[in-house]
Amino acid sequence: MAGRQCYHCKQWIEQVEAHDCWTTTEAALTQDLSEDLQDAWERLRETAADFGEQRIYASHKSIMFSRKVCYFFVRPKRSFLEVCVFLGRTVKAPQVRRVDDVSKSKIVHFIQIRHRDEVEPPITDWLREAYELADARAAKVRPKTNAKAVRRRRASKRASQHRA
Repeated sequence: MAGRQCYHCKQWIEQVEAHDCWTTTEAALTQDLSEDLQDAWERLRETAADFGEQRIYASHKSIMFSRKVCYFFVRPKRSFLEVCVFLGRTVKAPQVRRVDDVSKSKIVHFIQIRHRDEVEPPITDWLREAYELADARAAKVRPKTNAKAVRRRRASKRASQHRA
């Protein structure tokens, strides 16, 4: 029977077989973790879930935590959890492995977690700060206005100024 090789995961797929290597779940991403990393993941997820309303979902090789936008995500690796936190400032601490600018106002911090006991302040404080920052930024975003309505208001304003 004819088939093909997926260019993402390199798996052989028969012609009649459905294949979707992009769709994944939290369980699929965390099932092969060591017991220490499983415990660290559970504590990290519980901590973030306690912050309040948000969406937690798996996407490709990451588990995303978002309000309106993603405020942090976790990439489960073989020997650690790579936690990427979006903050509005640069944090200099031994837990932070790398820092990159992702926009004018957001900076991503890469943190490696190897044990449950590492999921405590200051890391949990940074996660809460990112959660609150995502909420504050969402509140600042103005809703889109209807362009036609804006043009009409400007035209009527100019007309009234011209008459006066």
